[in-house]
Amino acid sequence: MGYEHKDIEKKWREEWRKRGTYRVENDPSKPKYYVLDMFPYPSGAGLHVGHPLGYIASDIVARYKRQKGFNVLHPMGYDSFGLPAEQYAIQTGQHPAKTTEVNIARYREQLDNIGFSFDWSREVRTSDPSYYKWTQWIFLQLFDSWYDHAAQRAKPIGELMERFEKHGWNGNDDCAITGNEELDPLAAFTADEWSGFSEKHQQAILLRFRLAYLSEAWVNWCPALGTVLANDEVKDGVSERGGHPVERKRMPQWSMRITAFAQRLLDGLETLDWSESIKEAQRNWIGRSEGALINFQLIGHSEQIAVFTTRPDTIFGVSFVTLAPEHELIEKITPPAKLEEVRAYVTLAKNRSEREAHDRSETRERCVHRRVCEASVHAHGHTRVGGRLRAGWLWHRRGNGRARRRSARLEFCDALQHSLHGRYRALGHFERCGRKQGSHVGEQRFPERIEGGRCDPARHR
Repeated sequence: MGYEHKDIEKKWREEWRKRGTYRVENDPSKPKYYVLDMFPYPSGAGLHVGHPLGYIASDIVARYKRQKGFNVLHPMGYDSFGLPAEQYAIQTGQHPAKTTEVNIARYREQLDNIGFSFDWSREVRTSDPSYYKWTQWIFLQLFDSWYDHAAQRAKPIGELMERFEKHGWNGNDDCAITGNEELDPLAAFTADEWSGFSEKHQQAILLRFRLAYLSEAWVNWCPALGTVLANDEVKDGVSERGGHPVERKRMPQWSMRITAFAQRLLDGLETLDWSESIKEAQRNWIGRSEGALINFQLIGHSEQIAVFTTRPDTIFGVSFVTLAPEHELIEKITPPAKLEEVRAYVTLAKNRSEREAHDRSETRERCVHRRVCEASVHAHGHTRVGGRLRAGWLWHRRGNGRARRRSARLEFCDALQHSLHGRYRALGHFERCGRKQGSHVGEQRFPERIEGGRCDPARHR
């Protein structure tokens, strides 16, 4: 008698279904264990080998934990909402709801044939209104909240409105931090002025505090698809789906004020039973940095270039400043003779995703500006190191409040004064760089160096 494995497996899959073998109920007597896989996008082609490769490993863990007495929750679902579903429907000329349903049935059949121990009673479909109504609900909670740094938690936006109605805004309130306050500070206003503002003006101010807010951001825009693409959806300047041209473009986008929670995220990492390598990757992703925001004044122009650095003590050795290709000053400061060459490079650089720009950092092209720049740092006493310095506690992307920065600024200025009048001779350092006391930075070559779409001055000191 032959071993009819297909018949045997079919029989027992049906038995598992009837008995609800992998259905999970709440059981407080058992320790809980959660095994979650990445949900696949249900394309018309069905599963590919990469899907079960990961699912098999997690299924082994789920089965092992069940045998060890854990109450294991091991669900499965489908990432069935968004651009792939829309494009597949356009290509086939069918409604996306119909194509998605057919594709999910195909995926379910294949997953069942493999024999995974999923609890299908908890299936998730991101295209199901009963699911995405909760993602919309979460967005509304974020939109209607602001972050109180004094309490270290989010609060209803209505409480902030009450504060404005009673006390106005003095510009130094450490309990209410705006998103881009360092570069675009919110002007102070009284309670009477707040009451006199139009509804549109009030909402514009509140948007500076909301956890979910609308702002201009650089994105991967694909005109042919009519949508913004993630970095992993762009390859060599074209969309992964359809091969359409993609350009880096500044557009209004909804953003999350995650940086307000940066310290809480870092503190929370210490309570997790994760490997140190994963924790370090998370710390780098959070990106909290302490340093200075330094303004460099362009000679012959009224504009300044603001540069964030974690090493303000090396300001004495700065010889040039770099700009990202999308910087608004590119057109203004480029000499006419080099303008076309610069524009060509900017177009090339902008059409790369941030990931591509970073991956090519070792072999990237350099586009050169020849400009005259004046370092903007004033030191205490008669020794002039050129301009004005703003230092303090800053996030990598957003600030953490004027009041908190002020104390850090004073501490840094004290250290700077000590270095100038102590053993560290800034004047000698400037002389070795070929500049005299009190003089501006001489005519320098300014390479356009791109680091994932961000300026990276620290690498050139």
